[in-house]
Amino acid sequence: MKITSLKTFICHAYRTNWVFIKLYTNVDGLYGVGEATLEYKEHTVAQACNELKSLLIGKDPHRIEEFWHQAYRDGYWRGGAVLMSAISAIEMALWDIKGKDLGVPVYQLLGGKVREAIPCYANGWFSPAKTPDEFAEKALQAVGQGFSALKWDPFGSSYLQIDRKGLNEAMSCIGAVYDAVKDKADIIIEAHGRFDIPTAVRIGNALSDFDILWYEEPIPPQNLEGLAQVKNRIKVPVSAGERLYNRWEYRSLFELRAADFIQPDVSHAGGIMELKKIAAMAEAYHIPFCPHNPSGPVANAATLQLAGCVSNFFLLETMSSDVSWRSEICDEDITFKNGQMIIPDNPGLGIDINEKEIEKHPYVAKELRHFKGNLTDIRPEDAESFFNR
Repeated sequence: MKITSLKTFICHAYRTNWVFIKLYTNVDGLYGVGEATLEYKEHTVAQACNELKSLLIGKDPHRIEEFWHQAYRDGYWRGGAVLMSAISAIEMALWDIKGKDLGVPVYQLLGGKVREAIPCYANGWFSPAKTPDEFAEKALQAVGQGFSALKWDPFGSSYLQIDRKGLNEAMSCIGAVYDAVKDKADIIIEAHGRFDIPTAVRIGNALSDFDILWYEEPIPPQNLEGLAQVKNRIKVPVSAGERLYNRWEYRSLFELRAADFIQPDVSHAGGIMELKKIAAMAEAYHIPFCPHNPSGPVANAATLQLAGCVSNFFLLETMSSDVSWRSEICDEDITFKNGQMIIPDNPGLGIDINEKEIEKHPYVAKELRHFKGNLTDIRPEDAESFFNR
């Protein structure tokens, strides 16, 4: 069996654009799918996938480790979001091919399941809330859907510092959600790498009143030493890692003991096996594994296969709803029960994409919302659940 070609697809998804690939073989009907969704760099990462073709065409798709190391080595300017996202998508597609060829789900190739379902927390549940009361109402709706933990960023357009008015507004929002769900669900506070160290510490200390599950990415991701400082100066748990892109970057985080929970993303940090290696490193430090997972259906499918066979897995991010056409551009079939996603048993990743439907939703340029004060505009009015209950 040989790889014959690679094709990329970009699909508008309201807050971003999904980036998918298909990797074809010379066996009739046998191909793999992957996802490299990289917000605001969609065309760049699609081109990076195409630039890796020379390492793929004519090669045996079963030799996944060989491809990964050649792609990483021959990039020369190693790491970074673009190269690692491209490698991630292709690596996913190679696992998909291997699983389909052998007639087994990918989790069987990674050691088999240690659980039947994946506990999830909700993101995006708050759209389009603006006031504390609206957040509280949306939180109760999300808990009613079965979610046992809710995440959001309450910090508006703040960057590096936050003024007293902004801090009071954020704490009022957190307090309203906490009071609404405190006997029903945990809350997770996202900071999107906004703050300098003293501001992050100030906020972290204020968060101790709300028994949060974790405080996510309190400072910009390049300063792991600073993250360790923040963690050591506050009482609430800290999470990080969605903007770390391989095991070597995670090694520094572990050595610095800079986070209580880690959040690598299967579509950015090197793919399925790279995340499994990072999870094994975390296990040696007794750190829970909580993948970042706000992207599209193929990344979600790959993350489910991975999480099913990682012993120190704790909690998976998922969007509580998505664009109405998500169910049209793929054959995703996910069951959500008792706050958990059931792991599919279909061969490979267990998902395929529909090229003709993707063509109906071409690329639309999007800008980062995090510092503009419109973070809750994350879902369209007709957003709907993408999983079965």
